[in-house]
Amino acid sequence: MSGARWRRLVSAVWRSIAVWAVSTVTMLVLAGILPDFRIQSADGDSATRIAVTAALGAGAFGVLSSVVWPLLVRALLLVPALVLALLVFFLNGSLLLLALRIIPSGESEAAPETAVVVAAVMSAVASATGGALAVRDDDAYRRRLYRLSDRRRAEVPRGVGPSTPGAVFLQLDGVGHDVLVDAVGRGLMPTVATWLGEGQGARTTHRLTPWRTDWSSQTGASQLGILHGSNHDIPAFRWYEKETRVVMVCNRPTSAAELQRRAIERTGDGGLLTVDGASRGNLFSGGADQLALVLSVAARRGKGNRSRAGYFAYFSDPANAVRTALSFVAEVGREISESTRARLKKRRPRVSRGGLYPFIRAFATVVERDVVVAAVIGDMLAGRAAVYADLVAYDEVAHHSGPRSRDAEKVLQRLDRSLALIAQVAEHAPRAYRIVLLSDHGQSPGETFRTRYGLGLGELVRAGCGLPVPRKAQRTHSGAEARAAVRAALRRPVEEGGEQYRPSRRRSEPLVLASGNLGLVSFPDVPHRMSREEIDARHPALLTTLANHPGVGFVLVRSEEHGGVVLGAHGAEIPLDKLDENPGPLADFGPGAADAVRRTHAFPHAADIMVNSWYDPEEGEVLAFEEQIGSHGGLGGEQGRPFLMSPLALSAPVEEGAELAGAERVHRVLRRWLRECNGPQVPVEARPDRRAA
Repeated sequence: MSGARWRRLVSAVWRSIAVWAVSTVTMLVLAGILPDFRIQSADGDSATRIAVTAALGAGAFGVLSSVVWPLLVRALLLVPALVLALLVFFLNGSLLLLALRIIPSGESEAAPETAVVVAAVMSAVASATGGALAVRDDDAYRRRLYRLSDRRRAEVPRGVGPSTPGAVFLQLDGVGHDVLVDAVGRGLMPTVATWLGEGQGARTTHRLTPWRTDWSSQTGASQLGILHGSNHDIPAFRWYEKETRVVMVCNRPTSAAELQRRAIERTGDGGLLTVDGASRGNLFSGGADQLALVLSVAARRGKGNRSRAGYFAYFSDPANAVRTALSFVAEVGREISESTRARLKKRRPRVSRGGLYPFIRAFATVVERDVVVAAVIGDMLAGRAAVYADLVAYDEVAHHSGPRSRDAEKVLQRLDRSLALIAQVAEHAPRAYRIVLLSDHGQSPGETFRTRYGLGLGELVRAGCGLPVPRKAQRTHSGAEARAAVRAALRRPVEEGGEQYRPSRRRSEPLVLASGNLGLVSFPDVPHRMSREEIDARHPALLTTLANHPGVGFVLVRSEEHGGVVLGAHGAEIPLDKLDENPGPLADFGPGAADAVRRTHAFPHAADIMVNSWYDPEEGEVLAFEEQIGSHGGLGGEQGRPFLMSPLALSAPVEEGAELAGAERVHRVLRRWLRECNGPQVPVEARPDRRAA
């Protein structure tokens, strides 16, 4: 045995002994303070016998945790992920009870509920001790983290690694450019600040570039464009397709799979990650073979769905499972506390945060974050060439608490710590990595349309059509990605009430869908996209009612005379080809708004009527048609201004003074960077931009 291997073996043995000793002491302490946990006979034992019993019990528990736990988790991989998380405490406690049964003394015992507590504490202490000792040994630290990677992938030969750098793309879902700058300036994200050269002695390693989204400023449109090079015909987060009579929803697994298929068919390219890539926590795969928590494959059954393997890779370590479960419970309590405080202080704006929301938030900010970060760490230590991961925590919290709320700021701080961990792991990876940080959209604050005016968009449309308005209208579900991720983890279909719409034989009522502050109105009984003239003939007051409502910024509708027109208050009517000369109601929405509207108008599945809410350019506020006080999906404010932060070693995203506009263009930038890394070679050359002039 070589000297290096001998030293590693000795180091590993000493770490095991240290962890065993600490676990023994922990068991002794717990036996002294917990009345239902005993490691001595009823008649009493000597101190030596008690210590030996504790040592044997700790050793047996450690062995069972190392050997049996991974087998249990693999066997339970068929169980929904959230159910597995809830079983963590029970399984860990059961292992402790088994350990107490098999040790020679046979006098130890614990009540089942006490065993759960003891096992959780011992796992956490053992993990902390092992981690603290392993950090001092680079090889050991790397081996510890490598266990999180895909076990089926062949281990990179020791001392041998790729000569070219890889790329890690980390998406901070919903974090706008200005929010990031503000967080860095206030010291909330020290890791990002260091990369940007902020702080004493910091060396600038990254550049920060804002980019502009399409009209549909939401993850479905942005991420499909970024990963697959095309977000053509994605008019919103949810929309109605007349030929199939189905509502498409970007965070529904079946819809995500279909949208990915359409993008691949349109570009002729599998995606950004087709060669040695990994997709983690995303709506779409990007063509990657290594998948975890990817929604577009969540609807698959059988061996073809490897997305859930990320759960096994993380929960196979009992310490990870316990820590995540404890953090999950703490986050639920934190949300209940914060929402109660907001309600008691009567903060405005405010939306309902009850029901299952505390658990959805905890899943996004704890479970999904931990699993995705662990998967990225495994990918880097496995030497994969390209990784794209989405961290949805901020987006979920900002929807309900506000983009600049205290809750959202705390999430940014925790995300920054995750970035620091990933950067630290990069130092132990078998290849160099260039870490790119980006967001898919921002969020714009503001109260809801319903809160301000006492009715929702659907009710306003019905009133404009002369139809009866129900006294109690249904609220639209939040479009946050975390809700869909939770449903996918529970293996429940991501379907929302009323979205599998089927028109009746009689004249159909309008179908109204909301995507943040963007509303879509469709008439299902008309097989084509209706024109303004047809709508006026059927419902003479509808378009006037919408365009003149103070909560509506502008309305887009097809015109038989002009091709397409933008309608606004006081009779404003601007043909699309005249918007550059006279932006009319689009003036407040800033440069690029006219191009975004024209492009969406050309989509085959643009709604009969596209409605964008009012926007206050001074305060940056919009009015969401969903129950969100931080929203995105349409035009107006920070929602359309995400960021792209790239290493200086890569070429600049755009020439100085130029604007980076549209997710498809961001895709071409990332492709160029992958070529510069000499990593995955995307097989199809970049196609010309298909945006409408």
